[in-house]
Amino acid sequence: MAQAAKTIQDREESKEFAALLESSLEHQAMQGSVVKGRIIEVQNDAVIVDVGLKSEGRISLREFTVPGQDNEIRVGDEVDVFVDRLEDRNGETVLSREKARREEAWVEMEISHKKAERVTGIIFGRVKGGFTVDLGGAVAFLPGSQVDIRPIRDITPLMGTPQPFLILKMDRQRGNIVVSRRAVLEESREEAKSDLMQNINEGSVVEGIVKNITDYGAFIDLGGVDGLLHVTDISWKRVNHPSEVLQIGQTVNVQIIRFNQETQRISLGMKQLETDPWEGVESKYPIKGVFKGRVTNITDYGAFVELEDGIEGLVHVSEMSWTKKNVHPGKIISTSEEVEVMVLEVDIDKRRISLGIKQCQENPWAGFADKHKVGDEITGEINNVTEFGLFVAVDSDIDGMVHISDISWEDQTEEALKPFNKGEKVKVKILDVDPEKERVALGIKQLTDDPFEGAMKGMAKGAVVTCTVSEVKATIVEVTVNDGVTGTIKKADLSRERSEQRTDRFAVGEKVDAKIITVDQKNRKVSLSIKARELEEDKQALETFGSTESGASLGDILGAALSSNKTAEPASEEEAEEKPKAKKAPAKKTAAKKAAKKAPAKKAAKKTDDSEKETE
Repeated sequence: MAQAAKTIQDREESKEFAALLESSLEHQAMQGSVVKGRIIEVQNDAVIVDVGLKSEGRISLREFTVPGQDNEIRVGDEVDVFVDRLEDRNGETVLSREKARREEAWVEMEISHKKAERVTGIIFGRVKGGFTVDLGGAVAFLPGSQVDIRPIRDITPLMGTPQPFLILKMDRQRGNIVVSRRAVLEESREEAKSDLMQNINEGSVVEGIVKNITDYGAFIDLGGVDGLLHVTDISWKRVNHPSEVLQIGQTVNVQIIRFNQETQRISLGMKQLETDPWEGVESKYPIKGVFKGRVTNITDYGAFVELEDGIEGLVHVSEMSWTKKNVHPGKIISTSEEVEVMVLEVDIDKRRISLGIKQCQENPWAGFADKHKVGDEITGEINNVTEFGLFVAVDSDIDGMVHISDISWEDQTEEALKPFNKGEKVKVKILDVDPEKERVALGIKQLTDDPFEGAMKGMAKGAVVTCTVSEVKATIVEVTVNDGVTGTIKKADLSRERSEQRTDRFAVGEKVDAKIITVDQKNRKVSLSIKARELEEDKQALETFGSTESGASLGDILGAALSSNKTAEPASEEEAEEKPKAKKAPAKKTAAKKAAKKAPAKKAAKKTDDSEKETE
């Protein structure tokens, strides 16, 4: 009996051992695989999961967080977990939700990769050379060149949102997955492009998404095809940069302005969907009308003033101030300042309006002309000394100019400016006032009488004057007339005889008679000619002694002149000494000899007539 009872006990122990061994083997088989578990507790940083083993497993709460999704876990929920180890040093089962998701994802990714199907992922991080993408548990790498068809400066709008991707490469052993968003976009683009190109028409209005922004405009995705929205077609008003109006990802309505079938380029416009503010602008803004506007932009040549949305006019720098000249417009007005302007010109074809600011203010030049007249003497402060004259303040905002030629009667060079300094008071006379040209001409020398006024008396063109040689040069002889007026005699005017047209015939201090050819009253200079005087004297001699009534011929006149010169003797020793100096007559003698050579024929004819009379 005892032996039978022992046998029965051994059999039961054997069955129990077999059951324990089988259970142990089942548990060993669970290690390294994905099993179902039930959440029994949710703590602050961990989730307790029961997978049917002798101890529960603890999983970090972070592993239940999915990028782009809310973390919603409750007690009693069933989840797939990965059994990493059956027991750790604390006697707890080591489980992982993240590895379970990764295992599931890898299986699905391998199937999608073989079939070249698209997968959905979320860009959640940035790494060197690209970005990290969560593919439902499996982490993939997205190269920067595979994000979009065109380079994108800011990828922030794409992060955290589900995106379609195409798997380019997988390596299970290394755990690497490379995906591309660009490949998906190119496929979709080609499909949508063919449909859009068949239905596209100029003038049609379509909806698009701002894909990229540049300095010159924005690229709008029309659903497979990109169109360019130029900065000038965004709004009727001035847009300095497209980012002032648009942002990436924004949905906008645009009109197709131009479509090139050959290049497949599409030009878009937004302002064309709004009413053109330039319609009827001539009636709204008539010439000489005064309006208020806001300064939108300042340049070197002027400022743009916005009269209303979409309508801007240019105030040229010359139309900003009556008195502030050659200054930058930014020193007169500032951006965003409200100013009063007058409409000067409207060009509808070029969409331009010329405006003026100074026309809305009192013209100080006209006011000065009303208060003062030519000849008035006033005192002002020297504001500037230049190489060509002085600028003198004649009013609070007006400067008059004293030209260098109006400073002194005697000196008209830069030496005349040396006694004057900036900031000094000076008395001046008003010579001219021109409000239209914004000029006031002043003079200092006009405050005193002209010392040369008497010296210029008798200086009329054609008059013969006696002058004194002051300087002898190679081509001209300078002389003084009336002890104050400078004159010049050119080499060709020294004599009517070419052989006598030499400047070395004259000496400084010698007195000569010459005829005035031109008179320069302003510069007190005259041009003279000895040749002209000699020709005039010959002409007068012919008119006096060569008339038909006297019966004398040119040869008789010249012969008489020659004989009188030969018989003439000096009356005294002083005259004898001065006689050699009289070298002015050679021109007359030479002319007389030439005339005498032409006379023999006449004399011979006269002798023949006399002999015939005697024969009769």
